Formats: sequence, C-alpha cells, structure tokens
Amino acid sequence: MKKSLALFISFLALSFPAFGQAGDQSQDKEAITKAALDYIEGWFEGSAERMDRALHPQLAKRMVVLNPQGGPEKFIHLTKDQMVEATGKGGGKAVAPDKRAIRVTILDIYRGIASVRVDSVAYIDYLHLAKSEGGWKIVNVLWANNVKDR
Repeated sequence: MKKSLALFISFLALSFPAFGQAGDQSQDKEAITKAALDYIEGWFEGSAERMDRALHPQLAKRMVVLNPQGGPEKFIHLTKDQMVEATGKGGGKAVAPDKRAIRVTILDIYRGIASVRVDSVAYIDYLHLAKSEGGWKIVNVLWANNVKDR
C-alpha cells in the first residue's frame, strides 16, 4: 500500500510540474496581492465581479462566535456563491473609502499555496490561497470582526 501511494504521488509530481517548482515568486506575490485586494476592495466597493474573480469555487469562509453568556458558540460558514451575492447587494459600501484602512500582508508562500492576512476597519481575515487553473484563488477564509478600530 505504501509503495503504491508513493508511486501515485511521484506520478502526480511529474504530471504537474508547475506544482513542484517554485517559479517566479515576484509574479506570485503580485497575483496573490491582487486576489486579496479583489476580495477586500471588492467587498467594500460592492463589486461582485471582483469578489467572484478572487474566490475559488470551493471556498470555505468561516467564523466562530463565542457566546459571552456561556451559551453555545455560533459557527458561521459562507460559500463563494453567498459571498458573491452579498457583495453584489452592496457588501461594505457603507464604509467610506478613506475609512477602510485596508492592509494586505503575505505571511507565507510555498509553491502553489499561500497564507495572507488582510486587515480593514471592519474585519481581520486570514486567507489561504492556492494556485489553480484560473490563477491564485482564495480557498479558505477565517475571519473576525475588527472591534478595536470601531
């Protein structure tokens, strides 16, 4: 079993060389930043097109909300379709552009995956991106409301 798994993994690495090579990291950084900005600026602009472009079809966006009175926690899970729809309905347009305080920080890139922190006046988002057929796409988001800046 171990031998067949090792052969399968070797086959995948040889079949998809782009996933096994580092490539041009400056181009990757630019594309990753663009995806992160399409996500957060798209939200604040109410641009469903930008949000759609940034997200992988299998997006999982999640937040855990603890109950301060000790009751059950709340788990929020959003899909790409839900994010694109909410963005198209206005998203965060109520926040003036000069108040958004957007900052994108690439935390790590390894081959075809990356971790990014996105800060804004309203949210702190940790993004996981993957290099896919359509370029760098956001696959996972774990977020919290940014209460310190409100």
